[in-house]
Amino acid sequence: MSDKEVTKTVPEDEKKSTIFTFNASAISHLHTLFASSSFLAALAVGSYLHYYKIVQNSSYGYPDEWFPSVSATIGDRYPERSVFQIIIALTAGPRFLLLIFNFISLYRKNSYLPYIALIAGTLRTFTAGGWMYITSTDDHDAHDVFMISYMVLTIPWTVCTTLLSPKPSPQRTARFYSAVAFFSTIAPLIYWFIQHKVHVVAGAYSVYAYFEWGLIFFDILFDAWSAYDFLNIDILISGKGIQLDTKPNVKPAESPAPETKKAATTDEFTDFEVVFNLINSYVYWTVATALILCIWYFPLWHMGISGYEAAILVFFLAPLVLLVPFIRNIFIAYPSIARTLTVLFGIGAYKVPDPEQRLLTITAGTVFGVISVVSEFAAVRNYPKKFNSYVSTFILGALATSIFKFMFYSNNPIWPIMHKENGGYNGTGIFLGLLAAFFTPKEKPTPKDLKATKTSPGGSLLLAAIGFGGYYFSIQSYLTDSGTLALWTWEGYPIKGPTPITGALLHFAAIILAVVISAKLHPNLFSGWGYNIIVGGGSAFVLYSFGNWLGYAGAVGYTFYLASISPIIWNSLRGYNIGGVFFLGFFLSIVLSLASVWIVAYAFVPGGPLLRERTDIVLGSSFAAILPGVLNFRLRSDEVAKVKFSSCKILRQTLTIVTALSALAIAVFVKRYPTEPFRPYNEDSKSFTAGIWCVHFGLDNDMWSSETRMANLIKEAELDIVGLLESDTQRLIGGNRDFTQKIAEDLGMYVDYGPGPNKHTWGAALLSKFPIIESTHHLLPSPVGELAPAIHATLDIYGELVDVVVFHSGQEEDVEDRRLQSLGIQEIMGKSTRPLVLLSYLVTEPLKGNYNTYVSEESRVYDIDSTDWDRWCEYILFRELKKVAYARISRSTITDTELQIAKFKLMNDDEKRDDDLEFYYGNNFVNEDVIDENLRMPQLFRGDGVRGHRYHVFDEPRYFAQEKWQTESPQQEEQGEQEQEHDSE
Repeated sequence: MSDKEVTKTVPEDEKKSTIFTFNASAISHLHTLFASSSFLAALAVGSYLHYYKIVQNSSYGYPDEWFPSVSATIGDRYPERSVFQIIIALTAGPRFLLLIFNFISLYRKNSYLPYIALIAGTLRTFTAGGWMYITSTDDHDAHDVFMISYMVLTIPWTVCTTLLSPKPSPQRTARFYSAVAFFSTIAPLIYWFIQHKVHVVAGAYSVYAYFEWGLIFFDILFDAWSAYDFLNIDILISGKGIQLDTKPNVKPAESPAPETKKAATTDEFTDFEVVFNLINSYVYWTVATALILCIWYFPLWHMGISGYEAAILVFFLAPLVLLVPFIRNIFIAYPSIARTLTVLFGIGAYKVPDPEQRLLTITAGTVFGVISVVSEFAAVRNYPKKFNSYVSTFILGALATSIFKFMFYSNNPIWPIMHKENGGYNGTGIFLGLLAAFFTPKEKPTPKDLKATKTSPGGSLLLAAIGFGGYYFSIQSYLTDSGTLALWTWEGYPIKGPTPITGALLHFAAIILAVVISAKLHPNLFSGWGYNIIVGGGSAFVLYSFGNWLGYAGAVGYTFYLASISPIIWNSLRGYNIGGVFFLGFFLSIVLSLASVWIVAYAFVPGGPLLRERTDIVLGSSFAAILPGVLNFRLRSDEVAKVKFSSCKILRQTLTIVTALSALAIAVFVKRYPTEPFRPYNEDSKSFTAGIWCVHFGLDNDMWSSETRMANLIKEAELDIVGLLESDTQRLIGGNRDFTQKIAEDLGMYVDYGPGPNKHTWGAALLSKFPIIESTHHLLPSPVGELAPAIHATLDIYGELVDVVVFHSGQEEDVEDRRLQSLGIQEIMGKSTRPLVLLSYLVTEPLKGNYNTYVSEESRVYDIDSTDWDRWCEYILFRELKKVAYARISRSTITDTELQIAKFKLMNDDEKRDDDLEFYYGNNFVNEDVIDENLRMPQLFRGDGVRGHRYHVFDEPRYFAQEKWQTESPQQEEQGEQEQEHDSE
């Protein structure tokens, strides 16, 4: 039987009557989709519903075991078992069709191999159904028999299919490596199973599970390559039945050159490719921003350089791997490899509880993330339309990151600092990320892709690299969160500019408009020096120089500029050695990233004073670095002008994506926009509770995002007003996030974010149940050390204006700084004419040194409890208010500082004139029993408390003198009784 006898070309008259036609490669794609999604869906559902149960085995459970086996995932529990079995049932149709079309496409005359492959493949399919539908829980022996039979039948299936593949061909090579990977996995699989079963080693079963899942992956991957064989077969459904239309096979060596008209068709792409590129881009930005955020955790606890900062070097070291031709060609030919490892190590790192190990895992994910971007760029750079589409999805991935952070209160829901308990959706991210990684578009590289040209007319690799470094840093620093630049322009109450909520839609609109225009027009239109200097440089200047809406106008303009020049910067990179140009580009971006840290961390890093408070240098340098990339593009403009980048298809796909993202952003805006006034906890008693807390940048002791735990404690402590210190995380090292958003919106509080990220402080924020009438931000004198931020706000508390000051003093080593700062705060308090509360971090001992400047005749304030000797940093001071109680609540593992709280009532005019003010301010303690119930501190923290939070230092909260305003004195009570007796007589 010849090849022509197996299938035939359908006559033209029969084609005309065709009802439906599709390429046979769709069978392979459906098989891959259903097979992979069945396992991944079961893993996602099982991890979400029964994680601790499916990682449990006969010897160990979580945390000794942390990853479930395939059997436990697909067979032990409902509903994941049902989810798996339903989806795997859908695989049966494509599976049997795949066997048939494999036989057709790989058939060879006078060879027994096609028949062996068909028989082995069919039997293998039935045995697969056996171990999938009969789990080890149902019948352990039957499950094992089917599993072993499946593994044995895999040998003839893979060997025969690989040998039948045409050579040379990409599918033959891919099948060979997939089969080698599959069988190589068996040895470590057996080893770790023995470690688990015989030696009973903790964690061995989880490692065994990795290899077990690896078998599944390589097994599905092997069959996925059939799509190449099926490309030459079209299936026609007509009134005469189902017919096959075959196309002549063309050997790869005979393929026309990329310059020919035939090769031009390779510059076409599908909607699915664009969607998968978008998801891949979102995953990349997630992992890239997560690495810097997690690095930040370590110098926080070391109070200086920790050594873990070296992990950031992977950004510019990773491209060096691609200098090796063999490695470069593998990643270009098989982009799914790097994307899959990015997801598993980058997003999957949240499964690693130890902070050090989690950082190392994220670092590995970032390496593969960078490799994936660089190698995919190399694969598409000679296909203009695909290249333009790829660039669009790269910047749209940053937009998607910003929108999802807007949706989740500035936290990326799949960061490895997130998990289910604090609002993470890591499992969903892994599922979607792996799906996109598996279907990452694969381009056939041209000779220029495999070996970069040594020269590029009129251009310079160095200019291109500098431009990319400035561009990449700017995108990562300013565009990956919609609230970052809004807080650059924030100046307090009354509100005269954008908030992270009201400014978000303008931020998104600027990026969307820029991407749409870039998709429609040729990049040359944005390469003029007038546009770059006026729009780019001018908007950056306005952003830096002004506040409120004027400054934010500059922010929106700069956002548009950065997004619009994406095609220019990426085009300027084409034609150069990818390892070299990206090595230099990422190196510059890391230099700028470190500079952005130095401007605020100057007191803790070597050479810090050189960049102290120089946001202008960082912003200006990053913009200036972009211009060499523009220049390089202009030097090659004659070459670029001949290329048609845009098409109606690119524009349509871009519009579809941005429409969906815009709809999501608007829906989130409507949901988050406040519509109801906030109410205090103790409205009936006309009292209010204020607190001060140093929250360590929203990362708890185990490197998890802590705002959910913080909000729970603030709510349970019934804080109407709270000052949060070390709160500025709207910078690159903080992940460009703002945890006060979630606390304020969950608890119904107004928020003053304090001095913005361009003011070079570690942050001070004020949250209040009471309206904030006005507020001013202060930077206290700091000639040597870190800047000391302060907020002076006026609140409307039950109709009376009360001043609240939130303040963070400088570090202990800088004595003169702290002295000058104490005088500055003394002046702010002394000039206030209203009742006042200071919520502060003073870095002093009670009754000593600068304490006597804060508590003085000039400031006219009193200590909430001058007998509390066990304080060092946090203090609550007040005046013209009646104190009710004071307490300190232990922090658990949220941060390294306790929460201090105090309860107050307002004074009336007579009480303000009372000569015996010590009666209201003193430390004469009484038993809680004589305090009205609605004025008592929350009982939840009595004794052992809850979740590691309890009243400590004192056995109970410190309640103060039995007040005149609360109950009558014993003499008054006796006099009243005598008057009643007299009246009765």
